[in-house]
Amino acid sequence: MLKRTLIGLLRSHELTGDKAKDPLLKSHYYKLSREKAWEEVVSTLKKMQGYKVLHEVHSVGEIVLEKRTVTGRTMDITISVINVNPVTAAVDIYSASRGSFGDLGSNYRIILDIYRTLDKKLAQYKTTSI
Repeated sequence: MLKRTLIGLLRSHELTGDKAKDPLLKSHYYKLSREKAWEEVVSTLKKMQGYKVLHEVHSVGEIVLEKRTVTGRTMDITISVINVNPVTAAVDIYSASRGSFGDLGSNYRIILDIYRTLDKKLAQYKTTSI
């Protein structure tokens, strides 16, 4: 976590993906169709405390959230629900802080928080491979 705070001195964004070096930032896969995964992800995000859903674009599978920190900074979070094959969907997250300075690792922690919540809700569908 100290490493993330130091990296966060300079960087004010974080994203997940298949090629992420940090294993905690790898894409999460669920044995669900994209439609079902979309419904589950949206309903879960709407119930999360401290997050405000700004936009839902079902046709492209993106949800845009906003989170305000204790210090008054605003963070913009984009969650993508991607169809991998007919029975598997992937969830990726991009989080960025507004402002010019680094985020002290808060975007990293937000991504982990969202993934933790989604994994708890969708535990029976979680898979590690495509």
